Amino acid sequence: MTNPVAAKEAKRKPAVYIVDDDDGMRRALTILMTTVGYQPLAFSRPSEFLAKYDPNQASCLVLDVRMPEMSGLELQQQLNRNGSMLPVILITGHGDIPMAVQAMKDGAFDFLQKPFRDQDLIDRINAALKQDAQNRESVERLADLSQRAESLTPREREVMGHVVDGKANKVIAIDLGLSERTVEIHRANVMEKMGARSVAHLVKMHLTLGGDASAGA
Repeated sequence: MTNPVAAKEAKRKPAVYIVDDDDGMRRALTILMTTVGYQPLAFSRPSEFLAKYDPNQASCLVLDVRMPEMSGLELQQQLNRNGSMLPVILITGHGDIPMAVQAMKDGAFDFLQKPFRDQDLIDRINAALKQDAQNRESVERLADLSQRAESLTPREREVMGHVVDGKANKVIAIDLGLSERTVEIHRANVMEKMGARSVAHLVKMHLTLGGDASAGA
């Protein structure tokens, strides 16, 4: 019977996906990851990885460039098409460097040329997992901001557009045909719902959501 506490702990532990068709390399990387306290999830084929990959799991991918079913470059491109932000570390032979460079241009995190030191790989994995944590934090922050923005009424969104454009309440009132007091109330509601500490903070939120501070509403 699975221990629910242990299962939850394993879920929190960052995963290191390993995709390599070389059995010896796959085993060696699995042992190394276990030794340094990561959760290794190893696959011999990219299709197996794609079937098991959990985007909700904090993780990175250690990927061999040259494989018979699908190259590392092709898998990287597939991840891009899926909208994945998974940091990818490529393992390359000397002749695979041009492919690795192309994968880097396509968004891969880093690459290591064989043979490499264990510590070099560990250092890159640590950096990749840090990047993954930052990516997830950014996504969560944007989702939170979007949820706050969706709580605004149409009129509050309109007022917010004018506020971030730097207009005074009196000017906004004239532009929208409202009383200055009504604008003040809408403005206070916007600041409270968005959790903005200042107008500058509200402008930053607006820009993060894809708004244009110079475009008014």
